[in-house]
Amino acid sequence: MTLITRRSLLIAGTAAAGAVLVPAASATAAPKAAGSRITVGAGETYRLTATTRVGLLTVAEGGTITAPDGHSVTLTVDGAETGQALTATGGTLTLIQAGTYRGDVVLTVTPDNPVTYQTLTFPFRQALYVGADGVDRDRSVLAAVLGGKVTDTLARGVSVTSTGECFDAVYVKNAAYTLQRPTISLIGNGRCDFAGYGAAVVGTGPATTLVLDGARIGTKGVVRTGVIADDGAAVLVKNSTVRTRNGVLPADYRATVETPYMQSVPWMLGLDGNVRATNLVGKNSRATYLNSTVFSETWGALSVEGGSGLKLTAINSHVGNTGEYGYGTYAIGDATVRVLGSRFDVGSYATIIAGPAAVVHYGDSTREAVAALDSELGLGLSKAELAALPVRSTVVRSGHFGYMFFGAGTLTLDGGTVIESERATFLNKGQQTAISVDGSKGARLEPRDGIILQMIELDDPGPVNVGGKMMNVGVYTEPTGDPVRDTGFDVTAAHSTDGAATFTAIALKGDFYNGVRKGKNMVLTFEGSTVEGVISASEARHRVSTIDAANFQELGIVTNTVRAAVNNGAVVRLNSGSVWTVTGTSYLTSIALAADAAVKAPRGKRLTVTVDGTATVLEPGTTHTGAITLTVA
Repeated sequence: MTLITRRSLLIAGTAAAGAVLVPAASATAAPKAAGSRITVGAGETYRLTATTRVGLLTVAEGGTITAPDGHSVTLTVDGAETGQALTATGGTLTLIQAGTYRGDVVLTVTPDNPVTYQTLTFPFRQALYVGADGVDRDRSVLAAVLGGKVTDTLARGVSVTSTGECFDAVYVKNAAYTLQRPTISLIGNGRCDFAGYGAAVVGTGPATTLVLDGARIGTKGVVRTGVIADDGAAVLVKNSTVRTRNGVLPADYRATVETPYMQSVPWMLGLDGNVRATNLVGKNSRATYLNSTVFSETWGALSVEGGSGLKLTAINSHVGNTGEYGYGTYAIGDATVRVLGSRFDVGSYATIIAGPAAVVHYGDSTREAVAALDSELGLGLSKAELAALPVRSTVVRSGHFGYMFFGAGTLTLDGGTVIESERATFLNKGQQTAISVDGSKGARLEPRDGIILQMIELDDPGPVNVGGKMMNVGVYTEPTGDPVRDTGFDVTAAHSTDGAATFTAIALKGDFYNGVRKGKNMVLTFEGSTVEGVISASEARHRVSTIDAANFQELGIVTNTVRAAVNNGAVVRLNSGSVWTVTGTSYLTSIALAADAAVKAPRGKRLTVTVDGTATVLEPGTTHTGAITLTVA
């Protein structure tokens, strides 16, 4: 095992300034290098050929410091990376900015670490580069690694600070590595959180097993992400804290959904912000957060973006947003997202489910469940660690909705999970869903506005092609007039593409509305459950007629007017032991009652039911279809 220190690197890599600094042939005048001082004047280009250490660096406006082709130069002052900034919005290159830098000034020359994401290649710079053979001294800017101990398999108690742009603290590729008690502080913008350009920690490659234990990570800047798992890597973050805060977008940045250029959340999700705490990308990548705290200011805390076979897990962790808007987790593609025994304090949603085959589970951190995940994900937890983990239930507190579907997906809530939200527990924007809530061990749904499930038409206007780029300048306009009946769609049947939800062994108090306009039924199944509320097709209308980036917070917020279904059936199945107490007028298209199920009015009121205009009694063991109206008087 090789011990690598910042001092050993500097001794090996430092030469006299005059020997390693060569004026470029195109320079208008020779830059000055005297003793431990370097001065680069306006219009001058200074080319470094090796790592250099001086006491004073002065760069005038228009002065440039470069490295040989295929190399990068990084400036540190007193052990902190600084002075670097992107040369253009949407670009990939950085340069040392004009200024006077005094102290322990090190200019580190490293071979490029080019990382290609879609159409762009980013020249990564990082304090610590770990490859298959351990720490790569050439690619590491060890002048930015302070304190602690660094070996080829472990870094313990180190700190990395950056106030420049697009500098990564740790980059691990196809290696097994452990970071114990690192302290990482990055202030300044990153560039691309799909690639990790400017992130605190990146684990990438199918042979990577990266463990962060006792980490303290704080960032402030545009897409200055805390932790990224990519390209098949397995990343475990335990006993750690990751917090990210928004930065200031470049004045000429224009919001886009083109991921190589995206630096802020698409407002069409009902969110704002320009940094998320983590990201999980690529194929078969895994990220697990155990006994950790992960917060983003807005946007998202635990994100999943693109790829396939991705697995995101939070166990006994505290996750959320410090601002008004943001999500806890994100599930796209065929991602599997599991939240066990965790507390979520989120601005907008516990999870955004973007489909088309996402699977999400919120439950308890039972010993059996955690042991199974340890085995499945290869977490490598010791018997002592497994035994020490307390068994907890998940609690979600959301400032807006519980869960939002703008893609198909499966969502399961069980154990003692409690979902508290200001608005609807489930917001389904016209998507195919399979929601399952098992209350047999105490799970509860507590929407403050009294709506458990709200189905609406997708109100995401989507991006607009502007000059060949997809920009976030669309406008949602509320449809006018009544929807036109689709005679080919059966509002009385359950289809595989419907918005379906099953509730087992739970007492529910709240309403269920299907306000879509086009061919999507709400299919509700109750197993041994009680429900008190309205279940109905509805006309759902936003509070405003148009929504754009200026009033994005209006997305998803609607007022329901119950009415007979057009293309939005309400199909109810009251299975064994289930009772529905109808609290207001409800319009259904199908209802089936088990032999011991019942539909009733609240105490002191009377329930009237008609099917296709004919008075009907909903007897146990019967099924009715058609235009069903239930009124309470």
